[in-house]
Amino acid sequence: MDIKIELLICMRLLVAFILGAIIGVEREMHGNAAGIRTFAAVTLGAALFTLIGIHTTDPTAAGRIVANIVTGIGFLGAGIIYKGTDNGSVLGLTTASSIWAAAAVGAAVAYDMYVIAILSTALVYFLLSLHHFNWYIRLKSRWRNKHNRNNNDGSA
Repeated sequence: MDIKIELLICMRLLVAFILGAIIGVEREMHGNAAGIRTFAAVTLGAALFTLIGIHTTDPTAAGRIVANIVTGIGFLGAGIIYKGTDNGSVLGLTTASSIWAAAAVGAAVAYDMYVIAILSTALVYFLLSLHHFNWYIRLKSRWRNKHNRNNNDGSA
């Protein structure tokens, strides 16, 4: 492989790493176990696997690799999701789905879809930070109160 191509691949990997780290910053700031290192590793790994597939002689390899990344990250996410002991609530769904999205960001970078990858990173970061906005907290509280009233009335 030509050194120029390898350097371009390294730049893509660096972009994927940075975008993953940006997503992980929000999780890290709020004490989640999956933070900067996890998200940067997921985006970097997804980009690397995809780039390997793109640069093989098999024209269908990249598509198969991306499909398997989706499956593999699904298994990783399944290991993150668990049932809480206090009230039986399900925990880890947001982290699992964010890791899944981070893998897609890495694959997008590998395919030179930088605008899509950057926008997706911003959107995932926004979603992860929603619970810090007062308007969202009030809206969620209203939804829960309405749901609780409907359940207590027997109409749900």
